[in-house]
Amino acid sequence: MSAIPEDPAVAAFISAINGGNRDAFFAVLAPDATMSDDGSERDLAAWVDKEIFSADGRMDVETSSDEGRALTAAFTNSTYGTMRTRWAFTVTDGRISRFETGQA
Repeated sequence: MSAIPEDPAVAAFISAINGGNRDAFFAVLAPDATMSDDGSERDLAAWVDKEIFSADGRMDVETSSDEGRALTAAFTNSTYGTMRTRWAFTVTDGRISRFETGQA
């Protein structure tokens, strides 16, 4: 069973991914949210569509720290299978303004 992060925005982010709910995913993000993957800045909308929603992405959180804003998770999608990943979130006014992910 997945660990549930303490931060409500991060918990909603994961719930949206695991539920395949693109609208709920973007609702938890700040309008000008940014992201990086393995240290490279990415176009958030394009990355999310490719890596998560068109590839049936799922997250199984293994560990949570920094009040639920730093995670280690098994991330699975139909393109790459399952890989151990790290996630770091910046939450501003209850919404995710930035997330960084990469292989753990």
